Amino acid sequence: MMRSTSIFSILIFLIFCQCDNKQQSTKDVENKAVKKSEISTKEDKNKTKSILCFGNSLTAGFGLDENQAWPSLLQSRLDSLGLGYAVVNAGISGETTSNGLSRLDWALNQQVDVFILELGANDMLRGLNVSQTRENLDKIITTVKKTHPKVKIVLAGMLAAPNMGQEYVAEFDKIFPTLAKKHETSLIPFFLQNVAGVSTLNLPDGKHPNATGQRIVLENVWKVVKPLL
Repeated sequence: MMRSTSIFSILIFLIFCQCDNKQQSTKDVENKAVKKSEISTKEDKNKTKSILCFGNSLTAGFGLDENQAWPSLLQSRLDSLGLGYAVVNAGISGETTSNGLSRLDWALNQQVDVFILELGANDMLRGLNVSQTRENLDKIITTVKKTHPKVKIVLAGMLAAPNMGQEYVAEFDKIFPTLAKKHETSLIPFFLQNVAGVSTLNLPDGKHPNATGQRIVLENVWKVVKPLL
């Protein structure tokens, strides 16, 4: 009888230990989750400023994974340098300056410290009226400055394809430096510098940068954005 009682006591003890270990394990998981959440929250709080990348498929990263697009590469660089900026990719494939103007209010309904405007390429490819493209970009910049008076604006310059005709090319190419001067914004002379026309740096369509091309685009952007941070 005494032996049976002893065995029973041991079994109870083992069960209790297993339950206690299970509870401890659960507590450990919960504690790790809490700590991870605290770290994530702390990181978000450290990113006190925002960079809004407002553009078309060239910004959206058409045909690539999101982390291969230049806005994501920009975020990685900022993080590696310990700069507290959160990059927002507001690029939509197929976007024209008119489309961008129509969704601008929604995009600006958040904190914006640096606004990178990359639109106009689709207007050019569709042969849209140059004066209308210029007017749309003008309105976008004006609205951004009005909504966020302290914002720093970077205008991504584009160049027209030679097959658009000499007159069209001349008028289109002047849009970006003219607006940058008028609004005193920073200017990327040619957003696709060293990428456009290079088959090994673009997708098979010849229009959109591949992963390697996106890294070069980042350098074009970084040269102008870095002094503003």
